[in-house]
Amino acid sequence: MKTKKNQTMDKLPRAAQKLREADPFYQQELTKYEHPLPSRSYMLKILTDHGAPMFPDELAALFAIRPHEADFFSRRINAMAREGEVIINRKGAICIPDKLDLIKARVQGHADGFGFAVPDDGSPDLFLGPKEMHKVLHRDRVMVRQIGVDRRGRREGKIVEVLEHVNNRLVGRLFAERGVRFVRAEERRITQEILISPEGGLPAEPGQVVSVELVTQPSNYSQPIGRIIEVLGNYADPGMEIEIALRKHDLPHEFSHAAETQAAKTPQKVRKQDWKTPEGLKRVDLRDMPLVTIDGETARDFDDAVYAEKDGKGWRLVVAIADVSHYVRPGDALDQTGYERGNSVYFPRRVIPMLPEALSNGICSLNPDVERCCMVCDIKVGPGGKLKKYQFYPAVMLSKARLTYTEAWEILQNPKGKAAKARNKGLVGHLQDLYALFQVLLKARGERGAIDFETTETQMVFNEAGKIERIVPVSRNDAHRLIEECMLAANVCAADYLGRNKHTSLYRIHEGPTERKLENLRRFLNEHGLTLEGGDEPHAKDYAKVMEQIKGRPDVGLLQTMLLRSMQQAVYSPEQAGHFGLAYEAYTHFTSPIRRYPDLLVHRSIKAVLKGEKYKPGKWEEIGAHCSQTERRADEATRDVENWLKCYFMRDRIGEVFEGSISAVTSFGLFVSLDQLFVEGLVHISELGTDYFKYDEASHSLRGEHSGKVYGLTDRLTIKVARVDLETSKIDFVLLAQGKSDAKPARSKAKVATSAPQTPPPSVVTPVRPGRGSQATEQPRGQPKTQAKAKGQNAPKAAAITAPAVTKPVAKRPAKQGVAAPAAPSAPAVVQPTGSVVPKRPRGKRSTAVPAAILTSPAPAKATQAAKPVAEASRLSQVAALAEAAVAPAPKPGKRKTQVPALFLPKVGAPAEQPAAKAVAEPAVPTATPKSAQPEAAVPATAKRSRRKPSQAKQTAVTGKPAGKANKPVEG
Repeated sequence: MKTKKNQTMDKLPRAAQKLREADPFYQQELTKYEHPLPSRSYMLKILTDHGAPMFPDELAALFAIRPHEADFFSRRINAMAREGEVIINRKGAICIPDKLDLIKARVQGHADGFGFAVPDDGSPDLFLGPKEMHKVLHRDRVMVRQIGVDRRGRREGKIVEVLEHVNNRLVGRLFAERGVRFVRAEERRITQEILISPEGGLPAEPGQVVSVELVTQPSNYSQPIGRIIEVLGNYADPGMEIEIALRKHDLPHEFSHAAETQAAKTPQKVRKQDWKTPEGLKRVDLRDMPLVTIDGETARDFDDAVYAEKDGKGWRLVVAIADVSHYVRPGDALDQTGYERGNSVYFPRRVIPMLPEALSNGICSLNPDVERCCMVCDIKVGPGGKLKKYQFYPAVMLSKARLTYTEAWEILQNPKGKAAKARNKGLVGHLQDLYALFQVLLKARGERGAIDFETTETQMVFNEAGKIERIVPVSRNDAHRLIEECMLAANVCAADYLGRNKHTSLYRIHEGPTERKLENLRRFLNEHGLTLEGGDEPHAKDYAKVMEQIKGRPDVGLLQTMLLRSMQQAVYSPEQAGHFGLAYEAYTHFTSPIRRYPDLLVHRSIKAVLKGEKYKPGKWEEIGAHCSQTERRADEATRDVENWLKCYFMRDRIGEVFEGSISAVTSFGLFVSLDQLFVEGLVHISELGTDYFKYDEASHSLRGEHSGKVYGLTDRLTIKVARVDLETSKIDFVLLAQGKSDAKPARSKAKVATSAPQTPPPSVVTPVRPGRGSQATEQPRGQPKTQAKAKGQNAPKAAAITAPAVTKPVAKRPAKQGVAAPAAPSAPAVVQPTGSVVPKRPRGKRSTAVPAAILTSPAPAKATQAAKPVAEASRLSQVAALAEAAVAPAPKPGKRKTQVPALFLPKVGAPAEQPAAKAVAEPAVPTATPKSAQPEAAVPATAKRSRRKPSQAKQTAVTGKPAGKANKPVEG
């Protein structure tokens, strides 16, 4: 018997009923609802075909929405508006974003106040100025409209509507100014200060690290407002960097009550009923097989065990993996926790596990001498290393030993050692079989063409206070690579097994280089006499061939880095796109279900295939994207913690000098990795010299337009630690003179009077005490590097210059007998230290004057260090004077005015007897320095008395020419 509701639904108008049935998803929705509402995509089609905005009541009338359906219909429209599928304008009409030229995007902030809108459709980003960024926070979802193109050619956007405010909680430091409390977020891409509400929050002291909950989101006219919900402590407390990273990156670090309860109820030993899986599969008894685990010294969760033996001409390899899927069932509390976290996060001295320790370090860890449930990949390997046959099955095992990489390698190197036999009786032969199989698999890897990059891994050694004592490199031996090859074999078999049985799962895909990266790589390799084969779609073999060619070259580090950076990032996807770097057509992750959620899904998929069923956890694409995102999130959080710890480690080394190599090149400077310390810092582009440096993306280098200097990857530099900022986790370096030799500047013919500093050998740390060594040779920018020679020598050898080349040739006048003509200056703003000689104009001749500040002259060697403050002050004063003179009005006829240095005057209109382009004045005969030429007065008159009429004596001392008709000042 039909209900009243169903009778009402049956009376839908025929047109409306037909309209609903035309929905492509009608049949699918009919399985869930007796009378389904129109789907989102269908409503979008109707709105698009209508060609004009529609009001909600018009759309409801079109579909004949009944009163009892109105609430659900309204919720669907509001959900579409929240996700940016439609826009509701000021009048309440429903609009299609594409018709309004609106773009759905996610906001990506920048520490300098501006940001970008990253479109969902993959189109180029839109620049958002500081005014637009005032409305939103980093990661918010918005609708933007392109309003033009900025001066750099980027699309510029305007935020039309904020779809979603993502940031509800933030972590930062509390500050107080004039009675107003606010928090500066640790996420530097959030530049707005969060005002703290005086009510409803926890008490905290200024300077402490707090967690705030946003009460009011930012808008056009207001800042975000929050309240303190957690006080973490002082900024430099031990472990605070990890607490900040957990909250900054929204890393789940506390298990839910349901997850902890389920973990506590999980049995800690294999029971009789566990010999059969919940899927009904019987387990194989492998307790007598000598399986062993080989992991790092600090590992606590052991999820894989291996065993190998000879099998005819080939080998049998058994890889046993902890059966986490037996204890974590789909949809339970532990499964939800695993999906939310995605993976374990390994910080220095602390691990945030994906599953509670009762599982990760307990029943799901293959601890020695205890029974454990496992999933086994049993592989038959041919004599040439080819994987011939394999099978998967559940089993129960008992690990015979927990070995570290160091112990395993010692046994393999010295199998007859007494200690090895005593500790691992009966296992030496099995380890030797494993090693023999590894050599076969390694040979097959080379024939397959897998890329094997040589990288240096580091480990932090901490003191009792929890801070870094030193950073040491981690040496890899063949025991590491042995386990890697066994895991690769099991992962390949898992991918092949799922593919053959046409079961969807998550694959680990690593696509080849993009067209743009490939073009830049080939151009770079051609410059170094190398060729990458393979056409538009090179194979891993082509990369491996290049790697083989560059072995032994001095630039092997640079070339390897460029090859590595041309590749894309590996992600999780249900598409079987293959793994480019490992040269596999299909690859997945099967071997670490304790610490990776995708591995757990692969285990469930394999069990479903063994049972003859299908495992459907949901939308595989969304799960793959989520797992890829959690992996990147963990990497970013770990990197933040390591960077902060390294900054804390370097804060006591400010002023010390080190050797290093360029590890990265950007448009704003060079990142230098220090030898032995393994710490990176930035040499800002402004520290590279008085030149315009252009960034070459293809070669990852900076090239000076004027000097021709080139700074590229792996170049050797000598730097000094200039600044360490714990709040931003940044280390700034200053490039020293001896480090410039690697940039290969143009060589000057001028002789150097002082001895050049000796560059220490590579990979040797050379700290220098303050006031000695490097600091004594360091010069202010634009100042002569060496002293001038005494008078009476040839003119070109009178002084050493810092710039490697002069932009324009300068006509030289013949020098007076016995007087050295000064060298042509390399930069317009070079300030001379104490002891400058003021040139005197020869009688009967007019010449364009040059300020004494830009003429090089002898200076006492001991005064070099003391002259720095005076020289810097003189330079700043001179620049200020020139700026004021440049905007000053033209002088009235008949009045004298302080002259602008001739170096800044235009050439056009200059009298023939007084060339305006002259950059070198007549040499002066050394005489007693007048009072006006003393250091405190050796500044252009415009710096101190720009509005007064200077005396002729003072003007002659400053400009080198007597007072006369002033030239017109140069406009800015």
